[in-house]
Amino acid sequence: MKGDYQELVDEISALLGEPATLENRDFGLIAFGAHDSDDDSAMDPVRTRSILTRKSSPAVRAWFEGFGITRATGPVRIPAAPDAGVFRDRICLPVRHRGVVLGYVWLLDAEPGPSHAQLTAAMEVAARIGELLADEERAGADLSRELRAALTAERGWQYDMALTALRTALGPDAEGLHTVVCVAPWPTEDTPSPRTVPGAAALCTLPWRPAAGPVTGTPFGPAPATGPAPRTGTGAHPAPGRQSSGQASPTGSGSGRPGTAPGPDAGTGPGPYAPADGGAARALAVLVRLRSADNLSPATTAATRLRGSADPAAVAGVATPRRGLAELDTAWREAGSGARAALVQPLLGPVAEWAAIGPYRLLTALPPAEPDPAVRALLTPAHTELARTAEVFLDHAGQAGRAAAALGIHRQTLYYRLSRVEQLTGLDLDAGEDRLLLHMALKAARL
Repeated sequence: MKGDYQELVDEISALLGEPATLENRDFGLIAFGAHDSDDDSAMDPVRTRSILTRKSSPAVRAWFEGFGITRATGPVRIPAAPDAGVFRDRICLPVRHRGVVLGYVWLLDAEPGPSHAQLTAAMEVAARIGELLADEERAGADLSRELRAALTAERGWQYDMALTALRTALGPDAEGLHTVVCVAPWPTEDTPSPRTVPGAAALCTLPWRPAAGPVTGTPFGPAPATGPAPRTGTGAHPAPGRQSSGQASPTGSGSGRPGTAPGPDAGTGPGPYAPADGGAARALAVLVRLRSADNLSPATTAATRLRGSADPAAVAGVATPRRGLAELDTAWREAGSGARAALVQPLLGPVAEWAAIGPYRLLTALPPAEPDPAVRALLTPAHTELARTAEVFLDHAGQAGRAAAALGIHRQTLYYRLSRVEQLTGLDLDAGEDRLLLHMALKAARL
């Protein structure tokens, strides 16, 4: 759809010999023609702001609307107003459909100006733009409902019916390449218009509960500012006198291991949200069209733009591209997992692709559960520093020198803290499985 608008704007630019811009009725930029003129005045502050920020200021909007463009059925000439940043005369072509104004095409006006025949031809193109905007506006309202229904339905006949309705609304686009974006937290229940988000086929808001606890940290402090370490190093290199039993104590080897794996249906329900209750936060779900599976830039661009309209702490997750809608629920879970991972590990965000979140792909797929018994004591507020030490040590693949440097402590202090971790958990940090259990438990606690 975005390409259709661009082609029509370019057609008007060619008809009138001036670069045109297309805005919706809320003065949000949709498309603009190429500016290849050497005349600097062609880019006055109003046009520059419109293109760079994709919107006009309230003052500029009021100025233009004062010339009756919301009621006009034909071209409107508007004089320059340097005090308002409008350095050039303009021509406004109202974009209407069935008597309703849906947008505006803007052109700079200069002597001798376009002829009546040229303006008539341009208005015919504007009418075609109006048809597209009307179709998209109708589809946008309907698709919000259908997308929400598809993302909240359990697998079964209800899910199948919701997908059928969404496919019908999307038409041929339904079988194209898509991905799903999750932006959270989203500040309101209002859903942006798809027209303001390039590439968006549908948007909807959903209740959002990323975790049982706060999303800004964990019981043991903020996420370590360290990325995944190379998988090198062979152990903790214990200091002299540090004892290791070679195996976990009964506490670690009994209740310290996960008892059962998730069943085949684990994680197949609705995505990263829970039924609305009280003042629950919300997430924005976006179905984004893609041209190729190896180029997610339309999705990341949409996510970045939407984050700018959301909470300052908002993050976004992007799912793996898929053709068609059959796995829409899976794509939504992936997008939510990306957002959850970005919330707890800032190095992954603020826009995290599911394919790039590493172990969080597994951890976010697990059903909510109490902390593993082996780490419960470690996760209490009294042991915040020990838990952080253990996590940083494991993030650095057990390399004591690098971990101590990242923590800003002496290596002997690191060894002492690690011995305390072993005492609290009953785990042996020289044992690979115990390290794996502790690392997973610490990361899962953030989620």
